[in-house]
Amino acid sequence: MPNLRWLKIKVKRLMIPIEEATKIVLEHSKSYGEEAVPLAEAIGRVLRQDILADRDFPPFTRVTMDGIAIRFNAYANGQRKFPIEGMQPAGSPQRTLHNPDGCLEVMTGAILPENTDTVIRYEDVKVENGSARLQSNDIKKGQNAHLRAFDRREGERIVRAGAIISPAEVGVAATVGLSSLKVARLPTVAIISTGDELVEVEETPEPHQIRTSNVYTIASALSRWGIRTDKLHIADDMDATRAKLSACLEQYDVLILSGGVSKGKFDYIPAALNALGTKKLFHKIKQRPGKPFWFGESANGKVIFALPGNPVSAFMCTMRYIRPWIRKSLELEPMDYAYAVLAEDFKFKPDLTYFLQVRTSFDPETGRLIAIPVEGHGSGDLANLVDADGFLELPREKDKFKKGKVFPLIFYR
Repeated sequence: MPNLRWLKIKVKRLMIPIEEATKIVLEHSKSYGEEAVPLAEAIGRVLRQDILADRDFPPFTRVTMDGIAIRFNAYANGQRKFPIEGMQPAGSPQRTLHNPDGCLEVMTGAILPENTDTVIRYEDVKVENGSARLQSNDIKKGQNAHLRAFDRREGERIVRAGAIISPAEVGVAATVGLSSLKVARLPTVAIISTGDELVEVEETPEPHQIRTSNVYTIASALSRWGIRTDKLHIADDMDATRAKLSACLEQYDVLILSGGVSKGKFDYIPAALNALGTKKLFHKIKQRPGKPFWFGESANGKVIFALPGNPVSAFMCTMRYIRPWIRKSLELEPMDYAYAVLAEDFKFKPDLTYFLQVRTSFDPETGRLIAIPVEGHGSGDLANLVDADGFLELPREKDKFKKGKVFPLIFYR
């Protein structure tokens, strides 16, 4: 009979710390090139071009309040009643004020009339009998007029390449006449669930079955970058596993597998990947949840994340490892860790990094984020995730974590 203590030591040595796992994952980030997409499809993508002003911003001195436009010198010389020469609507060619003591009515968004420099809002004047009489003596030269080129000059950069495109960037692109944008090409991704116990969402499971959920959770986490995923399933069969994985390694840039990576008799994923000639970069991390995580690369450069099947494990590994890998592959800056203060004493004895599910709240007195443990019933307790906001990363080689101590927080809200 084998020495159980020796076996435990051997297994422990096979596991790597989270720092080493993170380093290996990030070292295998990849660029997938560039492509042009229409503005309507650009949200969440990473910009691969500078957006430059095609003309001055604003392109003319713009009226910012409905009211009257005057020459400030007339007001400075004591004039308080201004005969109205006409109106300058938004979208109309620029008019000229001919009477230096007169005014033109102006609308928000209109070009400021020639020979005027100051706009007085309607609330501060009384219009009657073709004249506007001031009701305020607090007038400043140039007020309510947004000067031409005040924001940007023609040719000046407005948005730098590398930005994540939000509605603001889309609006700027439209303003400068760009109907499409050059963005980082996204990898093609297959998310593959394993296990005969899984049925589709729309099916009614038998007492011994559950509905598949991990593929939807992971796909949702990736969707913020615009990554579209194919959701596939492999039954618990070695030949079927090898055949499906072989086909997927030809078709997709990235495979994310869920389940089948532990030591069960039906956990075929590691053996199937090995048979297909993939390079295992690590298998098993000194962490809980998510210890059986497998990571590797195929001979043709495809990246493979094989996550544990338990929902909390799969989700945590997605947030802790896959999300940073995507950011680096898209040449984005690494995510800054949030930090939170542990709200109560906590104990965890195994020599593993522990990702504690927590609910967070903001303490206005200290300006700190507070992390309140909301432990569930293990890594299969998917429902507990909705009661939490993130995972507090508690380090190895400690078994007592004191209230008031600060730890890294993986926030998923």
